[in-house]
Amino acid sequence: MKQDNIHLINKLFNNETIRIVWDKEDEKYYISVVDIVRVLSESDNPQVYWRVMKKRLKDEGNETVTNCNALKLKAQDGKYRLTDVVDIEECFRIVQFI
Repeated sequence: MKQDNIHLINKLFNNETIRIVWDKEDEKYYISVVDIVRVLSESDNPQVYWRVMKKRLKDEGNETVTNCNALKLKAQDGKYRLTDVVDIEECFRIVQFI
């Protein structure tokens, strides 16, 4: 997945922004994992929640972590940072885990 082939889409869910990326080359949507975790877990620190969850998934041999990609997405402070993203199928697996 090339950074220049993506288009960032911000969606609102319960007044929370979820960063979604459209990859023109693969014709797939990718969703920010931290945004999913923040909305569903209502955690004060979704990055730490995801880090712990990712370790648990990896220890269980779950392929969701393997299928994560990292893209530079615009953060709340306006800077671009590498962010774990997953496709729709992997998103549902994360939702089930939470």
